[in-house]
Formats: sequence, structure tokens, C-alpha cells
Amino acid sequence: MQGSRPRPSPTGDRHWRADVRFATGCALTFLVMTLLVDWDAETLTPLRALLWLALTTLLFVILLPERVTAGPGWLTVRGLVRRQTVRTDALVAVRQHDDASARLTLRDTDGSRLELDPRILVANPLLWHELDTGVRRSHERGTLCEGTDVLERLRRRIDDATALAVLRASGIS
Repeated sequence: MQGSRPRPSPTGDRHWRADVRFATGCALTFLVMTLLVDWDAETLTPLRALLWLALTTLLFVILLPERVTAGPGWLTVRGLVRRQTVRTDALVAVRQHDDASARLTLRDTDGSRLELDPRILVANPLLWHELDTGVRRSHERGTLCEGTDVLERLRRRIDDATALAVLRASGIS
């Protein structure tokens, strides 16, 4: 096929697999420990084992991280139950809620809404690059009306983290 360019593969959270392994390890450790304690106390019954299994499943679901991927003009967050996607090249608003989780909320012209932890962007420069490229296109098109200050603070935070990582890697800091 002449003239067709290969489609770029999406960029993902490079720490996601390790976080899934951590969630799995914590859940399995919890299950083993509870079963061993119950067995040692001679109180382990099939009903109690089922209870421990249910609590282990709940712990795993709580610890399981969302999967964040991005490509040219889009960003997706997939949880266990739902999937949120926004067009980064058609953003209308970006907000950051300063509560305990400090979640970043993105909304596009189609009305789609997405929430994610900004630490994921700080830890994954390629994800940030995809989002930043889309944000610049949104700004050029005039669709981004709210949140440029939030993005600028996030940009500075990511630049500072990147500079610090370079200094550490070079042995200067």
C-alpha cells in the first residue's frame, strides 16, 4: 500500500504493570495471611474462607490502578468498570480539584469528561507530551476556554521533575 503511513501506537502509563503487580501481591498476601491466621486458630470454615476471598477481591479492586493511554488527539482512562475518553485537540475546560486526591478533570467539545491523577502525567513524560500537544491544538482552535492556568502549573511541575531526574541521573544532584 503506497502512501499509507503506519498508525502510531498509543502511549501508556509505564508504571501501570508494576502497580497491577503490587495490587495483586498485596491482595494475595492479605488472603494468605488471613487464611493462615484463621487456620492456626482452628476457626477456618468454608464460609470464613469465602469471606476472606471476598475481602481479598475488594482489596484488589480498590488497589487496582486505572490504565491511562494517549495518542494523537485523544486521552483515555480505563478503570475496572468504566472507560473515559476525551479529544485533547478539542478541549473546552481543564480543572483541578484541590481536595485530597487533586484530580485533574478534562472536558471536550463533544461533552466527554475524563478524570485522572496528575501524578500519572508527571511520571510519564510521553503521556504528558500527547496531552500537551492536544492542548496546544485546542488553544490554537480557540476551544480551550478554561484551565490554562492549571495546565501551566502542571507543565512547570513536570519540567521541574524532569530536570531533577536529569540532574540525579548525571550525578550532579
